[in-house]
Amino acid sequence: MGVIYAGLVGDVGGTNARFALVDGEGHLRNTKTYICADYGALDEIIEVYLAETAGKRRPAKAVLAVAGPVVDGEIEFTNLDWQVSETDLIAGFGFDAIKLINDFAAQAMAAPVLAAADLRQIGPERRGAPTCPIVVLGAGTGFGVGAVARSQHVDIAVATEGGHAGFAPHDEVEAHVWRRLQGLYGRVSVERVLSGQGLYDLYLALEDLAGRTPELADERAVVEAADGGDPVAGAVLDRFCAILGGVAGDLALTHGARGGVYVSGGIAPRMGERLMSGGFRDRFEAKGRLSDYVREIPTYLITHPYAALVGCSRELAQLEGVRL
Repeated sequence: MGVIYAGLVGDVGGTNARFALVDGEGHLRNTKTYICADYGALDEIIEVYLAETAGKRRPAKAVLAVAGPVVDGEIEFTNLDWQVSETDLIAGFGFDAIKLINDFAAQAMAAPVLAAADLRQIGPERRGAPTCPIVVLGAGTGFGVGAVARSQHVDIAVATEGGHAGFAPHDEVEAHVWRRLQGLYGRVSVERVLSGQGLYDLYLALEDLAGRTPELADERAVVEAADGGDPVAGAVLDRFCAILGGVAGDLALTHGARGGVYVSGGIAPRMGERLMSGGFRDRFEAKGRLSDYVREIPTYLITHPYAALVGCSRELAQLEGVRL
């Protein structure tokens, strides 16, 4: 007799879509990743995945993490020309129940249950308050922010669009970055700086400030040059990490996230050692009269490759009426 699956979980970002089946014990099975640009719609990917993995034993329930705000069970992706609704997915696949959840809200749900092996401590070891909120943030195609409100009995995911809050320069260098981005985009959000395109725009702004002609073609080239020891590219990544730390500290204050702040996304794991080197944590703690408050908050880099799927499996269990 084959495996009975409790449900389908997915994590659909601006670039990649990751899926897994959840077995009766809550374990992820058959994880697969697809490139969104290769498909015209989300349901095409789901159909391919289920055909490859589930066969005729299709799950009755699903929880999908999606990159953008979910309103009344519908999502219009921020960085994809896709629209998806729970109603359409139920009609198309015959699910008994389905829930769309913001991708960073899903990661926030995962954070309390991730093992130590799935995390790297950033800065000094601290013990987060066990029933206080947690925030997860990360840069990739865009900049995501999610939170989880906690109690002794239940964790509740809180979806946010914190990546679209305004970017606040810390010094004259960042004021120059802000002015340049304002000229390009008008309003300057956090995502305009802390994203793949933002990393490259940061490089261009710093080269402009130094009076140099940019030689690197895109954000990948900047990261590769920094990894190869290029001091100019290295300075860009160090500034990126410092800005990330400052934003993380602001979000900790905003959410009262004394349970911890977790960093994920596609970019941060590629610069893990720079995150550990001090700039991130220095800016995280530099909060004036509230520095003592944030100094006691632990910060982590998530290294689990499918953290959002873990969070989706917790939401799936809640659909089943089981606490994980």
